[in-house]
Amino acid sequence: MITSEDERAVLVADIQAEVRATASYTGRDHLKPSVLKAIRTVPRHRFVVPELEASAYLDAPLSIGHGQTISQPYIVALMTDLAEVGAQARVLEIGTGSGYQAAVLAEIVSEVYSVERVATLAASAARCLDELGYNQVHVKAGDGYQGWPEHAPYDAILVTAAVPEPPTPLLEQLKPGGRLVVPLGRPGAKQELTVITRQADGGFAICAVLPVSFVPFLRGETDV
Repeated sequence: MITSEDERAVLVADIQAEVRATASYTGRDHLKPSVLKAIRTVPRHRFVVPELEASAYLDAPLSIGHGQTISQPYIVALMTDLAEVGAQARVLEIGTGSGYQAAVLAEIVSEVYSVERVATLAASAARCLDELGYNQVHVKAGDGYQGWPEHAPYDAILVTAAVPEPPTPLLEQLKPGGRLVVPLGRPGAKQELTVITRQADGGFAICAVLPVSFVPFLRGETDV
């Protein structure tokens, strides 16, 4: 009988193959062991809608309703790796979705703060994360463009929706040396997964990593 543990092992192998296939773009032919361990540990089937549980361990994005998706596991793993964070890090995530990326981060870092514009998704993600014991993940419904300044500065900020320009409030909430991992571009147009590093002098170094396709970053009042 195939178990979710077996499926997760296959998923990790699929991700490693994708990492090698995209190394010419990303400059990475492997991911950190901590990232692969996190992918192997987190039960992705708990973060998808019931009718898609059979597809939970495919290396593919899946709909979670409200016009949103749970990202492809390869992209989740790559963004986590690009964040360059360790056990003592505090990370901000913009776009909680189902909570899967937050759970992967929580396997590695000490604190995760996550903002979700759709209140229903924020509530269900918080409930799922709590049930799985991820007490170091804090979720709120709100406008992710503004970040979560009360808990700044952050060692890394991950954005899971495409935005034309990096939001200034998020740049301001990075520690010196901190990294903003964000898909830059417009829906239906070219998007690039990009790493923006805050330098000691207050400037920013920008590095495009990989062509991607994300749902658009939405601003304003939260949706139900």
